Amino acid sequence: MRHSLRIDAVLVQAVIAGALSFAHLHDLAAAAGQTGWKAWAYPVSVDLLLVAAWRRLRNDGPSRLAWCWFLIALVASLGANVATAGLLDVAHPPAWLRVGIAGWPALAFLGGTLLAHSPAEPQPHPEPVDDLPAEPVTTHESATAAVETPEPAPALPAATPEPVAVSAPAPLVAHARKVADAHRAATGNPIDTDTLRTRLGVPAPMAEAIAAQLT
Repeated sequence: MRHSLRIDAVLVQAVIAGALSFAHLHDLAAAAGQTGWKAWAYPVSVDLLLVAAWRRLRNDGPSRLAWCWFLIALVASLGANVATAGLLDVAHPPAWLRVGIAGWPALAFLGGTLLAHSPAEPQPHPEPVDDLPAEPVTTHESATAAVETPEPAPALPAATPEPVAVSAPAPLVAHARKVADAHRAATGNPIDTDTLRTRLGVPAPMAEAIAAQLT
């Protein structure tokens, strides 16, 4: 199966832009006194730092560390393009340019180390919405207890105790009859229950039972 070669205009543009930026960085480093292989190492270092910062932004999300080193590498690349456009005399570079080019390796090493070994910054979580009404949470235990707990049975009215029949012995009844006859002879009235209870010294139920037998 034959594969057709499709040329991507964006990819071609990226290759051209990268090659020009690479050449400008090389020319600026060579003008600042970095000759030989050292002049070629500077554009590689700048591009690698730019790619590392962009990869950190793409994989771990936006962070101050990644954005800081991405902008540093971008300024270094754009600065080389602008400097070689005739704004600086590359034949006689200023002292600050020589110092910047000489200090770039240490700066690039620091940025690459921080991008490779610094932990990712935590992303902020959205705050919970408080407008929704809170629904009661029913657990399995509470639902089971609500189903299995029986309702209390209604209380029954207290039963009224039936009166207990009191029987008086015959000798006591005979003695009470004599006391009643003596009371009638003395007062002319039949003896009442309270007087009979007092004369005989018996409880009220016993006195009532005896009085019932005297009638």
